Amino acid sequence: MTEPALNLDRKVDLKDLDLDALTAFLDGLGKERFRARQIFRWMYRQGVCDFAEMTDLSKDFRQELQARAYVSRLVPEKVEVSSDGTRKYLLRLADGQTVESVRIPMDEGRSTLCISTQVGCAMQCAFCLTGTFGLMRNLSPSEIVNQVCAAQAEGPVNNIVLMGMGEPLHNLDNVVAALRIFYAEEGLNFSPRKVTLSTCGLVPEMAELGRRIRVNLAVSLNATTDEVRERLMPINRRYPLARLMAACREFPLQPRQRITFEYILIRGLNDSPADARRLVKLLHGVKAKVNLIAFNEHEGSDYRAPTEEAFEAFQSYLLQRNIVAIRRASKGADISAACGQLKGRLEKEE
Repeated sequence: MTEPALNLDRKVDLKDLDLDALTAFLDGLGKERFRARQIFRWMYRQGVCDFAEMTDLSKDFRQELQARAYVSRLVPEKVEVSSDGTRKYLLRLADGQTVESVRIPMDEGRSTLCISTQVGCAMQCAFCLTGTFGLMRNLSPSEIVNQVCAAQAEGPVNNIVLMGMGEPLHNLDNVVAALRIFYAEEGLNFSPRKVTLSTCGLVPEMAELGRRIRVNLAVSLNATTDEVRERLMPINRRYPLARLMAACREFPLQPRQRITFEYILIRGLNDSPADARRLVKLLHGVKAKVNLIAFNEHEGSDYRAPTEEAFEAFQSYLLQRNIVAIRRASKGADISAACGQLKGRLEKEE
């Protein structure tokens, strides 16, 4: 079941409902099914939050909606802009908590929006600042969707990545509801090909995700042995590499689709030639591409970025063995763009 949005007067936030759920809600009010599509268009295509502006609904119907429901929105409390065009949004939620999203400029004027799915995170990955906050709570579907709506108010968003604060599969029901809103033609109208979900490797939830909805899958891998991965990612104790890779081989993919494996290179820990060899073996039998990312050094971490020579040697080894290995450019370094950095800095100042 989806978690209700925080709301003291018990009104229903219509942005918590996907199209089927909104249809059922309106059916309970004795309204026709097509009304759900009308309201979806107002909320997501027109950006309307006031029922009074939904002029193709009768006045009595609008008054009834006003009494029983509302339409939420999020407005960035703080926006930081990088010299490379990256925009970092800090969004204040109804209960006072904050989350972050990041608009990343791409080629030809396009942009990718990185959004959060939880306040904090329970996974405690050693390289991730968000994990130091712990998990406060899951985001509701509306809080996930409203990050996209807030960014679209500034301009088009071409791709969405669920790679911000939190583990998306730890909030599976609400994430699936949000994805359905992303994909709905009357909703945000994104193709599933334009949306990517990143997980640290919750194996049962990966299988459930594949059964319930289409989405590009990215797996945060970051190590080629259980020993090193457990040090970096405690979830590996529950779902070690052999089990994780088996789940990846079983994940349903479209004919030209691949699983993206995110690999953060950390100096002296997982960036050796032996690691590159082991990674090739791990990926055997998986339709895969690899995003190689240099560790983003931050205050409080003892880890260091790899040398340029180590990075190039690692990438070259993969490419020579016909593995798609892309160097993911670091953006927004001058504005605390990595997950949790802006939130952490502002909370420290407060």
